[in-house]
Amino acid sequence: MEFGDKIKELRTKNQLTQEQFGMKLNVTRQAVSNWENNRNLPDLEMLILISSVFHISLDELVLGGNDMNNMTEKLIKDGSKTRCAKFNLATTLIGTFLLFFGFACLFIKANSVEYIDTAGILHENFFLVPVGFLFIFTGTIAFVVIGVRFLVETIRNLRDNS
Repeated sequence: MEFGDKIKELRTKNQLTQEQFGMKLNVTRQAVSNWENNRNLPDLEMLILISSVFHISLDELVLGGNDMNNMTEKLIKDGSKTRCAKFNLATTLIGTFLLFFGFACLFIKANSVEYIDTAGILHENFFLVPVGFLFIFTGTIAFVVIGVRFLVETIRNLRDNS
């Protein structure tokens, strides 16, 4: 059963018009009509409100039976998008910090004083150059990964929508 059919069945079972149904949920009649005609789907908070107002379990409301309906697919897709967004945010932050530390290492190396003490030992921060380049390289790889994932996701969305 499609989600719109489930909403319509719930509304008619409670002998409510679209306007009355909308008033109970603080939404417009047009929103209810769009849900019933599968033009739009309510967000998760609205599903919880519908479930509590009409004393129906979320499983019954969302799943509506044993089949996967469009609401179930939307929730699964939204969950997947949320995980991807969190991964992209974490990768972006890590990449930014790596680039920052890489440039900081190179800046410190460029501005540090190298000297030979009285015992003839050279004091130099030679390790900062390879460490700085390693941080910069790793940060760049993080941004390339995000870019490739974005392109793949964009191409997949274009292919699914056409």
